[in-house]
Amino acid sequence: MAVHSVSDLTRYIKRLFDRENVLRNLQVCGELSNFKKYASGHCYFTLKDAASCLKCVMFRSRAQGVRFVPENGMKVVLTGTVSVYERDGLYQLYVEQMIPEGTGELALAFEQLKKKLEAEGLFDISKKKVLPPFPKRIGIVTSQSGAVLRDIFHVSKRRWPSIQLVLYPVQVQGDDAATQIAKGITFFNRAFPVDVLIVGRGGGSMEDLWAFNEECVVRAIYESDIPVISAVGHETDVTLSDFASDVRAATPSQAAELAVPDHYELLRYVRVIKTRLREQARRCMDTKRLKLNACLGHTLFRTPEMLLAARRERLDRTMEQFDALLEKNMQAKQHRLELALKKLDMLSPAQVLMRGYAMVERDGTSVTSVRDVVCGSLLSLCMKDGRLAVRVDSIQPAERTM
Repeated sequence: MAVHSVSDLTRYIKRLFDRENVLRNLQVCGELSNFKKYASGHCYFTLKDAASCLKCVMFRSRAQGVRFVPENGMKVVLTGTVSVYERDGLYQLYVEQMIPEGTGELALAFEQLKKKLEAEGLFDISKKKVLPPFPKRIGIVTSQSGAVLRDIFHVSKRRWPSIQLVLYPVQVQGDDAATQIAKGITFFNRAFPVDVLIVGRGGGSMEDLWAFNEECVVRAIYESDIPVISAVGHETDVTLSDFASDVRAATPSQAAELAVPDHYELLRYVRVIKTRLREQARRCMDTKRLKLNACLGHTLFRTPEMLLAARRERLDRTMEQFDALLEKNMQAKQHRLELALKKLDMLSPAQVLMRGYAMVERDGTSVTSVRDVVCGSLLSLCMKDGRLAVRVDSIQPAERTM
């Protein structure tokens, strides 16, 4: 009996697996477990059910095509080939495609990305920008061919003929579509500013519209300083760009209607305002005219002397009150003056002389004490009706009393 090496045996088993067509492009359903994605982009995980488990590997080239985020516990359907990994002697499923079980891959990816971006605040209503009422220039990010551009052009020019439309042509579906759309939004924000941006395309399947669900496009719309109108598909179509945009339009034609005013409607509005202003001015003039006629018909205007008579009578009363107050003040001041004069008269030296007293002077200076004179001094006595010259014969000082 021949003895084989481990490598020989493993290699033989691998060839058996590789020759078995039933193990090629087969689909396996199960639950994800131990899922791990390395920096290289390769994914390693286990697919299991209630009784068994299967090692799986999905290389980066295939993993890049998975639109949703695989998570442990998720039910998926895998398409791939079973082969043997010779180094470990393990058989495993080399996965080429992964789709969620029961839910479409795009629907799941849509919900996952929506929850992620919503948690970051990219759909916050408070951050929505207001569309300018009278834009001069509108930027359009869409395909150069197709009905979308034509619809926007016709509706915009019909509603506001002076509007300027600037197209940034992009692919609206395909692998490079999302990158082009995001670049178009960035171009208008950095290099060619406009008043409003319209980003969109015509209707189609969810796969056709998927470029407007890509994260790069949603973030470009959110980060735009220019107000963005999302016009993707028909009214029933919903994309993540609709949530991130400042205004969502059901169709590209409605986007044009939202972006520019209708000059015919504005003209009608101006006419209505002019009519209202004229009517209001007429009513105001009628009211003022009635008030003026009422004033002119008043008695005072017919006999203005009555107005002067009333003013004259009021002036006379005021003058009478002023004269009475002046007389009263003068009497009070005169009375105070008389009292002051009486007090002054009582203090006058002349009144003292009238009562028999005399003032003693020596050389024109009053003498108030016996110590100011000596015997033989010549004095002058001032009396009420004249002066006497006297000589001092003796001095008798007053006795001090205790």
